[in-house]
Amino acid sequence: MKIGQTMPGFSLIGVDDQILHSKDFLKGKGLVVIFSCNHCPYVQAYEDRMIDLYNDFSPRGIEILVINSNEDITYPDDSFENMKRRAQAKGFPFPYLRDESQDVAKAFGATHTPEIFLMNSDGQLVYTGRIDDNWKEADRVKSQDLKAAMEALISDEPIREPETYAIGCTIKWKT
Repeated sequence: MKIGQTMPGFSLIGVDDQILHSKDFLKGKGLVVIFSCNHCPYVQAYEDRMIDLYNDFSPRGIEILVINSNEDITYPDDSFENMKRRAQAKGFPFPYLRDESQDVAKAFGATHTPEIFLMNSDGQLVYTGRIDDNWKEADRVKSQDLKAAMEALISDEPIREPETYAIGCTIKWKT
């Protein structure tokens, strides 16, 4: 997806066994879609920050949902059952959805985990890329890219850097 494009529609099953629809999340100021998984060390390093962002911004009108598109034959840690276990163990407050077909990841043009897509209330992409500039050490982050974009969106200000490079594991595609 390119900045300004409209989010593709989708319906995916969540770890709560409910089917969730993309349109259901565009009610407030915006929506963060994070392509993620269970096994990637980059994702694991960011999970607490993802929870903190949800807890900070959900009450302010920006929802977060997380999608796992990885194939799970070669990467069994990313199976739906293991997603349920991970969500429970970490106490994810956000929906954690399974993209078994990988169609949603392809529609977004996602390539990494974690990879961020921030939509405004009209479903248009306003930021894409990384969460911040230091995946290993949260206390050494110098640029909170996603948080800055979310703050700008809430304040109706321009996003200074709408595109950053998503660093992480590549999405594990079916062959």
